[in-house]
Formats: sequence, C-alpha cells, structure tokens
Amino acid sequence: MQGGAKVYVRPVILLLSATFILTIARALALPYLVVYFSQTFGLGVVDIGLAVGGALIVSSILGVYGGFLVDRFSNYRILLSAATVFALAFAVAFQVTSLVPFIIAIVVVNLSYAVIDIAVKSGIGFLVAPDKRGSVFSIKYTLTNVGYAIGPFLGMLFAKVSPGLPFAVSALIGLAFVVLYGVLGERIPRQVGSERSGDGFASVLVHLLSNYRLVCFTVGGILSAIVFGQFTAYLSQYLIVTSDPENTYHIINYLVTTNACVVISLQYLIGSRINQNNLFRMLMLGMLFFVVGLMGFCYAQVHVVWIVAMIVFTLGEIIIIPAEYLFIDCIAPEDMRGIYYGAQNLSNLGAALGPVLCGVALSFYAPQAMFYVLSLCIVLASYFYFIGSRRRG
Repeated sequence: MQGGAKVYVRPVILLLSATFILTIARALALPYLVVYFSQTFGLGVVDIGLAVGGALIVSSILGVYGGFLVDRFSNYRILLSAATVFALAFAVAFQVTSLVPFIIAIVVVNLSYAVIDIAVKSGIGFLVAPDKRGSVFSIKYTLTNVGYAIGPFLGMLFAKVSPGLPFAVSALIGLAFVVLYGVLGERIPRQVGSERSGDGFASVLVHLLSNYRLVCFTVGGILSAIVFGQFTAYLSQYLIVTSDPENTYHIINYLVTTNACVVISLQYLIGSRINQNNLFRMLMLGMLFFVVGLMGFCYAQVHVVWIVAMIVFTLGEIIIIPAEYLFIDCIAPEDMRGIYYGAQNLSNLGAALGPVLCGVALSFYAPQAMFYVLSLCIVLASYFYFIGSRRRG
C-alpha cells in the first residue's frame, strides 16, 4: 500500500473522516462540562477542576493499554469497537443523574477517543509512504481543529434547548459513524512476523521503558504540552489576575479565534513540509516560536500585541504537532505503532498539569513570572528532544 503514488485512497479518507466526525461529537459536549458539572451536580470550581483534570489524566494513562490493543487487532475492529463505546458512553452521560457514573462515562469518552486517535495514526503509518505522512498528519490535525471550531458552536445551540442535549447528540453522531464505518471501512492488515507480536502488556511496557529515545521524547512531549495543551486556561488565569473579567473575556475570544484561523489556514502548508530529514530543525523552530509567543504575552499591553503573539505561538503549535507524530512514526517498530502512539498520548498529562503549574506560579510570584516558568518548560523540552533525536536505541 505504501508504494502507491496515490495518497488519499478510500481507507485513508475514512481514517481522516473518523478524526473529523468524532472530534465534532466530542467538542460538541465536552467544552460545556464545567457548566454542566455546576448546574447539574452543584460542584464548585475546585471540584470541577479535579473532576475534569482527573478524567483527562486517567484516560491518558489507560490510553497506553489502548495502544497495545491497536497492535493486537485490526484497525477496522478497533475503530468500530472504540467508536461504539464512545457513543454508548455519551448516551450514559446523557442518562445518568449521579456524579460518579457521569465521571466514569466522561473517562470512557476520553479513553475511547484516545484509542480511536491512536488507531487512525497507526493506520496512516501503514497506508501512507513515509515521505507523504507529514502532509497526511497535517491534514488530520487541521480536521481536528475544524472539528473543535464547529463542535462548541453546535453544542451551544443544543445546550440552549436542554443542558444535557449535547451529550445525546454526541452519542447519535458516534452511532452514525459506527454505521458509516461498518459499511464502508476496510480491514487494514496487521503487520506479521514480529517476535514481539505475542508479548504480554507487561513485556511491552518494559520494552517501551528501555527505549531511550521514546522516553526522552515522551518527557519532552509532556513538557511542551504544558505550554500549548491548554493555553486558553492559563492565559485566562493570568488575565483574571492582571485585568478585569470583561477584558479577559474579550482577549481570550480574540486569541481563540486567531489560533483557529492560523491553524486552519497554515497547518497543511507548513506541516506538509516537515519530513524525517528536517525533523529536528523544525522541532527547534517550533520551540523558538513558542518562546517568542510567550514573551509577547508577557509584555502585551494592547489587543494587537496579544494577537500578534498568538500568531507566533500558533506557528509553534502547527509545527510541533505533526513533528511529534513523525518522530514517533520514525522510531516505532512496524508491529508496535499503536503502543508507541499510546505512549505519546501521555503528553496529555502535560496539558492537565499546565493550569495547575501556572496557578502555583501566579500565587507565589509576580504574574509575568508565569511566562518565564513556561519558557523554562520549553527549554527543558528542547533538551529532551535534542538528546532523544541524537541517540540511537
């Protein structure tokens, strides 16, 4: 399959459609979790943060085992199963009225989405030639961002009818995808002939921990995700401390819109130029854009400076995401792509830790110090990327 000249064959298009459709379903409901937790269960801000962050952390850790399953079963079977669980979990979230079952349902939603994402990446790795994967990964990330742009808008419309309705609609979208993929999906063959194919999960974990490059890159990914994983959260924290709520609302709206426009318009143009030959140079360029963007936020006084800093920051984001995919694709054995992408998913731990770390920095130091702490995370991430890229094995 990889030798063919045509890249966007039907199996690849279906994998990309999984990203787009199920991202819309997820983004339709999850951005309103904070409001739903407050209105339905009466939770306070601290408890909501623990519930949302805890769900993300648990699903990220369990996602490693999801990657192990992706390597053991066909993509067709994994995608159908995970999408079915995704739809059922949203249906449960819509139906339950108790807090604990609701949180469990959200964990399952995040976990099944993570498994779907791993299966899509693994399928692209098998179906697409190495020199074309950068552009396909960039298309995938662009579709993810388009989904996150469309989903919350639709969710807002449904939430006006009923607070729980977005969960029901997400379940229906997930079910529609299951039907679509069940009819049109193709069984992508697994890699065969590997000595590790029969290893248990514990043995595979030992292998992962012994892979120096993977460990370095996972740590680097966690550190960089602290910076870009939930940037709206820590920027809101900063603005609340240094400004008033109305100004915070306006600036965050400008920044979210700017981020979405830059990603959608430039992701493919830039991401398609990233390949295994220039991978480390592009990684370092992305890190540089992050630091420049952070310093722009640090000293921004007017809206236009915030917007320019967001443009620069987003350039770093649209370089780092496909570069991370390509790095894992480069070092992963053919029969272990799933578990390697599952390990990469641990970078979500950084996204969960970001607002916590920034909250501590804002509590104990001058507000601008937060951006220096984040810049230090970028410097440390760059170091781990460097030693991981230079060492073999």
